[in-house]
Amino acid sequence: MKHMTGLLFFLALLWWVLSGYTKPLLISLGIVSVLFVAFVAHRMDVVDEESHPLHLSMKLVRYWLYLLWEIGVSNVKMVVTILSRNPDIDPRIINVRINQRSELGKVVLGNSVTLTPGTVTLQVEGDMIEVHALNEESAEGVEQGTLDERVPASIEEKS
Repeated sequence: MKHMTGLLFFLALLWWVLSGYTKPLLISLGIVSVLFVAFVAHRMDVVDEESHPLHLSMKLVRYWLYLLWEIGVSNVKMVVTILSRNPDIDPRIINVRINQRSELGKVVLGNSVTLTPGTVTLQVEGDMIEVHALNEESAEGVEQGTLDERVPASIEEKS
């Protein structure tokens, strides 16, 4: 029940933030659409701890803020690299051992690496991640494992 309540709250907040509507008719239509989506999700039996991890909510917000910061820093570094007379472009593919055990943690980490400019996740298999890095600095950032340590999904799944 708490996951369904969390899903309803999240969907309603997301709808309102993305639409920006404040007229009663449009808000009521938004509420109807949110209730319909939650009903369909409940009927499909997809609302559970993995699909809507409430236990990670505050940790995810902190992680998103950290990830936004890293994306900004990486963007600045890539702009400097691209605009320099002798760009430091030395592409490489690296394999790094990761600490993530849950599938959710691996997906979040892989997507986070891809979101930061200069790196692209090629494959995640077992406890290894394969990444294409634009230069040595980008590769070192992945090898240090800072993102891996900060992914909140690394919390062991409850049994």
